[in-house]
Amino acid sequence: MYHSFWPLIAAVIANLAAQGLKPFYSFLTTRKWDFSLVFSSGGFPSSHSSMVSALTLIVGLEEGLDSSVFAIAFIVMLIIIYDAANVRYYAGKNIQITQQLIQDIQELTQTKLSDPIYSAKVKQVLGHRWIEVFGGIAHGLVVGGIIYYLFIL
Repeated sequence: MYHSFWPLIAAVIANLAAQGLKPFYSFLTTRKWDFSLVFSSGGFPSSHSSMVSALTLIVGLEEGLDSSVFAIAFIVMLIIIYDAANVRYYAGKNIQITQQLIQDIQELTQTKLSDPIYSAKVKQVLGHRWIEVFGGIAHGLVVGGIIYYLFIL
Protein backbone atom coordinates (compact mmCIF):
# COMPACT_ATOMS: atom_id res chain seq x y z
CA MET A 1 0.00 0.00 0.00
CA TYR A 2 1.28 3.43 -0.98
CA HIS A 3 1.50 5.88 1.94
CA SER A 4 3.27 8.92 0.55
CA PHE A 5 2.01 12.45 0.27
CA TRP A 6 4.37 13.25 -2.62
CA PRO A 7 1.71 13.02 -5.34
CA LEU A 8 -0.42 15.52 -3.42
CA ILE A 9 2.56 17.78 -2.72
CA ALA A 10 3.64 17.69 -6.38
CA ALA A 11 0.11 18.47 -7.55
CA VAL A 12 -0.26 21.45 -5.21
CA ILE A 13 3.18 22.85 -6.07
CA ALA A 14 2.50 22.47 -9.81
CA ASN A 15 -0.85 24.23 -9.41
CA LEU A 16 0.53 27.12 -7.36
CA ALA A 17 3.53 27.55 -9.65
CA ALA A 18 1.32 27.58 -12.76
CA GLN A 19 -0.94 30.20 -11.20
CA GLY A 20 2.11 32.24 -10.21
CA LEU A 21 3.46 32.16 -13.76
CA LYS A 22 0.27 33.49 -15.38
CA PRO A 23 1.06 37.21 -14.88
CA PHE A 24 4.53 36.72 -16.39
CA TYR A 25 3.26 34.93 -19.49
CA SER A 26 0.53 37.53 -19.85
CA PHE A 27 3.14 40.29 -19.66
CA LEU A 28 5.06 38.69 -22.53
CA THR A 29 2.04 39.03 -24.83
CA THR A 30 0.42 42.25 -23.57
CA ARG A 31 3.36 44.17 -22.06
CA LYS A 32 1.10 44.94 -19.09
CA TRP A 33 1.34 43.47 -15.63
CA ASP A 34 -1.84 41.94 -14.26
CA PHE A 35 -1.16 40.19 -10.98
CA SER A 36 -4.86 39.43 -10.53
CA LEU A 37 -4.26 36.55 -12.97
CA VAL A 38 -2.68 34.67 -10.07
CA PHE A 39 -6.21 34.15 -8.75
CA SER A 40 -8.02 33.64 -12.05
CA SER A 41 -9.00 30.68 -14.16
CA GLY A 42 -7.99 30.47 -17.79
CA GLY A 43 -4.75 31.70 -19.26
CA PHE A 44 -1.33 30.16 -19.80
CA PRO A 45 -0.42 27.69 -18.41
CA SER A 46 -3.49 25.73 -17.37
CA SER A 47 -3.09 25.11 -13.65
CA HIS A 48 -5.71 22.34 -13.76
CA SER A 49 -3.72 20.47 -16.41
CA SER A 50 -0.48 21.18 -14.57
CA MET A 51 -1.78 19.90 -11.26
CA VAL A 52 -3.28 16.68 -12.59
CA SER A 53 -0.26 15.96 -14.82
CA ALA A 54 2.16 16.26 -11.90
CA LEU A 55 -0.07 14.03 -9.80
CA THR A 56 -0.37 11.39 -12.53
CA LEU A 57 3.37 11.38 -13.22
CA ILE A 58 4.32 10.84 -9.57
CA VAL A 59 1.68 8.13 -9.14
CA GLY A 60 2.91 6.41 -12.31
CA LEU A 61 6.54 6.54 -11.28
CA GLU A 62 5.84 5.37 -7.73
CA GLU A 63 3.12 2.80 -8.29
CA GLY A 64 4.02 1.71 -11.81
CA LEU A 65 2.36 2.40 -15.12
CA ASP A 66 0.55 -0.94 -14.86
CA SER A 67 -1.12 -0.17 -11.52
CA SER A 68 -4.80 0.47 -10.92
CA VAL A 69 -3.97 3.69 -9.09
CA PHE A 70 -2.13 5.03 -12.14
CA ALA A 71 -5.01 4.02 -14.40
CA ILE A 72 -7.43 5.96 -12.20
CA ALA A 73 -5.15 9.01 -12.07
CA PHE A 74 -4.68 8.89 -15.85
CA ILE A 75 -8.42 8.72 -16.56
CA VAL A 76 -9.11 11.57 -14.14
CA MET A 77 -6.33 13.55 -15.85
CA LEU A 78 -7.94 13.04 -19.26
CA ILE A 79 -11.34 14.15 -17.93
CA ILE A 80 -9.93 17.29 -16.32
CA ILE A 81 -7.91 18.21 -19.40
CA TYR A 82 -10.91 17.70 -21.68
CA ASP A 83 -13.07 19.78 -19.35
CA ALA A 84 -10.51 22.61 -19.20
CA ALA A 85 -10.11 22.79 -22.97
CA ASN A 86 -13.65 22.12 -24.11
CA VAL A 87 -16.50 22.33 -21.62
CA ARG A 88 -15.20 25.29 -19.61
CA TYR A 89 -13.80 27.05 -22.69
CA TYR A 90 -17.12 26.97 -24.51
CA ALA A 91 -19.01 27.99 -21.38
CA GLY A 92 -16.86 31.13 -21.39
CA LYS A 93 -17.61 31.69 -25.07
CA ASN A 94 -21.36 31.37 -24.37
CA ILE A 95 -21.05 34.05 -21.71
CA GLN A 96 -19.35 36.38 -24.19
CA ILE A 97 -22.04 35.80 -26.82
CA THR A 98 -24.86 36.31 -24.31
CA GLN A 99 -23.37 39.56 -23.05
CA GLN A 100 -22.94 40.83 -26.62
CA LEU A 101 -26.55 39.93 -27.45
CA ILE A 102 -27.80 41.86 -24.42
CA GLN A 103 -25.74 44.88 -25.46
CA ASP A 104 -26.97 44.65 -29.08
CA ILE A 105 -30.62 44.37 -28.03
CA GLN A 106 -30.31 47.42 -25.80
CA GLU A 107 -28.65 49.45 -28.58
CA LEU A 108 -31.02 48.35 -31.34
CA THR A 109 -34.20 48.87 -29.34
CA GLN A 110 -32.92 51.95 -27.48
CA THR A 111 -34.12 50.46 -24.20
CA LYS A 112 -32.34 49.66 -21.02
CA LEU A 113 -33.11 46.20 -19.74
CA SER A 114 -33.88 46.88 -16.08
CA ASP A 115 -33.62 43.42 -14.54
CA PRO A 116 -30.31 43.23 -12.58
CA ILE A 117 -29.54 39.88 -14.22
CA TYR A 118 -28.68 41.73 -17.45
CA SER A 119 -26.03 43.87 -15.81
CA ALA A 120 -24.50 41.19 -13.61
CA LYS A 121 -20.73 40.89 -13.93
CA VAL A 122 -19.89 37.40 -15.15
CA LYS A 123 -16.38 36.17 -15.77
CA GLN A 124 -15.90 35.56 -19.48
CA VAL A 125 -12.70 33.47 -19.34
CA LEU A 126 -13.39 30.13 -17.71
CA GLY A 127 -11.47 27.59 -19.72
CA HIS A 128 -8.40 27.21 -21.88
CA ARG A 129 -7.26 27.04 -25.45
CA TRP A 130 -5.37 23.85 -26.30
CA ILE A 131 -1.98 25.61 -26.26
CA GLU A 132 -2.66 26.66 -22.65
CA VAL A 133 -3.59 23.08 -21.77
CA PHE A 134 -0.45 21.67 -23.40
CA GLY A 135 1.61 24.29 -21.57
CA GLY A 136 0.01 23.17 -18.31
CA ILE A 137 0.72 19.51 -19.05
CA ALA A 138 4.38 20.29 -19.83
CA HIS A 139 4.66 22.44 -16.70
CA GLY A 140 3.13 19.70 -14.54
CA LEU A 141 5.41 17.02 -15.96
CA VAL A 142 8.48 19.20 -15.35
CA VAL A 143 7.44 20.06 -11.78
CA GLY A 144 6.49 16.44 -11.04
CA GLY A 145 9.75 15.18 -12.53
CA ILE A 146 11.85 17.62 -10.51
CA ILE A 147 10.05 16.71 -7.29
CA TYR A 148 10.39 13.00 -8.03
CA TYR A 149 14.10 13.13 -8.74
CA LEU A 150 14.93 15.55 -5.91
CA PHE A 151 12.83 14.12 -3.09
CA ILE A 152 11.55 10.65 -3.89
CA LEU A 153 14.38 8.78 -5.59
